Amino acid sequence: MNQYVTGAVIKELREKNKMTQLQLAEKLGVSDKTISKWETGKGYPDITLLEPIAEAFRISLTELISGNTVHNANVSANMLRSKFYVCPICGNVIHSMGEAAIHCHGIRLMPLEAEPTDEEHMIFIERVEDEYYVRIDHSMTKEHHISFVAAASSDDMQLVKLYPEGSAEARFKIRGVRKIFFYCKRDGLFSIDPVKGVDDRESGYDDSKERRELEKIAAKLFG
Repeated sequence: MNQYVTGAVIKELREKNKMTQLQLAEKLGVSDKTISKWETGKGYPDITLLEPIAEAFRISLTELISGNTVHNANVSANMLRSKFYVCPICGNVIHSMGEAAIHCHGIRLMPLEAEPTDEEHMIFIERVEDEYYVRIDHSMTKEHHISFVAAASSDDMQLVKLYPEGSAEARFKIRGVRKIFFYCKRDGLFSIDPVKGVDDRESGYDDSKERRELEKIAAKLFG
């Protein structure tokens, strides 16, 4: 029996669903005394009952086993609040618009927290007609490379998967992009706002003095 399926979890879910012990027992084909034993820690449900219990509470088996139920108040969440998950074993990249219980290769994946770009993870963005050309000065070895680059607007997500020995660059349609994300295999997720004014080329990050200065620094650092 998985240690995370505790009586406390079952009681919390039962009360949240406004069920009595008898009502839950009838759904599962057991007695209300059995439910009481689970909730007081005097017994555990048989493993064959886990799926019926999850169905009774209208949650996934994964949520029941982990003890973490997922509640998305707004299923049409803003893409700018997107969450990214990366499997440390296979490198699988998973994108979610809200909270989710994500597993890959038997591992519970946690959402990545994006950090601002720094001197070791410099990104340069050039506006070319209706696209952003994104380039990152970064090694692309198997052990240390940029795994993906993504561009998010309020209602759209564009993602480009990158691979070792390739180029750390991507192109995205501008169409309202307000945030660029990229993931370093060693150091994690980074993000940056692509421009100060999306439709104002003169004030754009790609035309600014700041960009030219950063390119000079990058040239010294990366040769």
